[in-house]
Amino acid sequence: MSSLALVSTFCPDRVGLVSAVTGHLFGLGANLRDATFAVMGSGAEFSAVCELPDGVPVGEVQEGLASLPELAGAQIKVTPFDFDPNPGPLARITHRVEVSGGDQPGLIARLSEIFTQFEANIVRLDAQTLPEREGGHYTIRFAVSIPPERAGTCLSAIANTAETMGLTCTAEAL
Repeated sequence: MSSLALVSTFCPDRVGLVSAVTGHLFGLGANLRDATFAVMGSGAEFSAVCELPDGVPVGEVQEGLASLPELAGAQIKVTPFDFDPNPGPLARITHRVEVSGGDQPGLIARLSEIFTQFEANIVRLDAQTLPEREGGHYTIRFAVSIPPERAGTCLSAIANTAETMGLTCTAEAL
């Protein structure tokens, strides 16, 4: 019987990271379920829930990843995954929302509180600062699950808050 593991790596960003990690996992016979990759500053993070074949312990996965040249200097953590790997109804993305403009302290906290007020679940979040030479622009992208009966008022509240802060907001229903 297969087991589930959470594989997480964080290291300096370089070409070939995703290929090296996923190739190694494939070579072990692991099946990737949910996975994310992001460059953060000059670092890069990869996380995935993996189905490990019988007889492949998490320690072996971690040791194998640590031996990859692409992961030199990486923080690597492989642990058993004890949650249900099948997403529930709150993980169904109903809308994508993008808020952008000048960076402000507490921006993500303020916007995420609005989603909470409307019982919307943030499924994915991506925030990025563009360098000063590109205008010092900050962009937040939310993939959210909003109850249908609350979607209109929730999205209006997000747009109004963004506008009062001098930011732009776009939303799309999926």
